[in-house]
Amino acid sequence: MFTRYGYLTIGIIAGISFILISSSFFVQNNLAKWLLILLPILFLIFTLNFFRDPDRTAPTTEKVVVSPADGKVLLVKDVEDNKYINGAARQISIFMSPLNVHVNRIPVSGMVEYVKYYRGKYIAAFEDKASDMNERAEFGINGEYGKVFFTQVAGFVARRIVYEIKPGDEVKIGERFGMIKFGSRVDVVVPAEWQPKVNVGERVTAGESILFELKN
Repeated sequence: MFTRYGYLTIGIIAGISFILISSSFFVQNNLAKWLLILLPILFLIFTLNFFRDPDRTAPTTEKVVVSPADGKVLLVKDVEDNKYINGAARQISIFMSPLNVHVNRIPVSGMVEYVKYYRGKYIAAFEDKASDMNERAEFGINGEYGKVFFTQVAGFVARRIVYEIKPGDEVKIGERFGMIKFGSRVDVVVPAEWQPKVNVGERVTAGESILFELKN
């Protein structure tokens, strides 16, 4: 299963691959011939792998925030948020390599209250300053147990952020809402009373892995 966000890209790459492979039959040099066959096939396989979109099952546990992205936990830290949480908060950041599934999912059920897009730089996504300087899209959801703020951050390779939610939308935990194309990062920020459930270096799965839990 492939995400609809990648249909155009897949079609373009498939078309170019077909042209290059077809042209190889008119090339006499064996090395050039095999390069015209193998390189397009490898690039098409990479593209199909990047835009895969497997089904996921969100946890039924209440008072949890799930990961919006597949990837590796970059940091878990206490922060002060002045954009949406407005106070002491906790942040978990997830790095998505080009080999991860890049479809993003809603971290908590509730109403979308905040959406803001920024054009920016393309610093490597694993750098902490990327959250404030890179191209990014920020979202705030007011759920049954409080507010959750999360950000799609474009990385050094990524050049396209896609999202389909807007203020006023009612969303459910685990739903697809967009993606970041070709390498990126997602930050999730919650009020300080939420407890982190993952550690730096852990692998997480979008829509399934629990990042935070509210104990009270």
